[in-house]
Amino acid sequence: MMITKDLEQVMNQWLAISSPQKNEIVVIGCSTSEVAGQPIGTSGSTEIAKSLYEQMTNFQKQTGVHLAFQCCEHLNRALVVDRETAVQYGLEEVAAVPVPEAGGSMASYAYRQIEHPVVVENISAHAGLDIGETMIGMHLKPVAVPLKLEQRTIGQARVRAARTRPKLIGGHRAYYGENPAR
Repeated sequence: MMITKDLEQVMNQWLAISSPQKNEIVVIGCSTSEVAGQPIGTSGSTEIAKSLYEQMTNFQKQTGVHLAFQCCEHLNRALVVDRETAVQYGLEEVAAVPVPEAGGSMASYAYRQIEHPVVVENISAHAGLDIGETMIGMHLKPVAVPLKLEQRTIGQARVRAARTRPKLIGGHRAYYGENPAR
């Protein structure tokens, strides 16, 4: 399937540019409608979600990151994570179960695949992948750095990746490198 190849290229390029570290959180926003070439929220596809999910969990196994799947606007862009992730990061669980019509095909598929899924309202992810302009920025740490990928689409959906970095504070006199010699 072409979308699987597209996502594989995106993930490989992402790894080459900015390696996510073990135990970091990566938020995934995905409109399966956009992947299929339709307007967001109009033609969700469990089949597309399944193909993408398989690739994303391979990426998770390879890197050791925690995946967080963003729901659609009907669940206020809440996120599906594994209970272990919620506990490790002190995330508060909310009472919702995503379904394709309220949560989106990708998040609802992930919810059914994760062994111990929970839905959380907020997260501060270390990195993210936005497939189909789903607006993941609200779930990234404050200083997001866009990553320039050669593979700019998955199926028909535009894709963007980002990592985050610590805030630079202290002004023009501050030093941001390794510990300076004293």
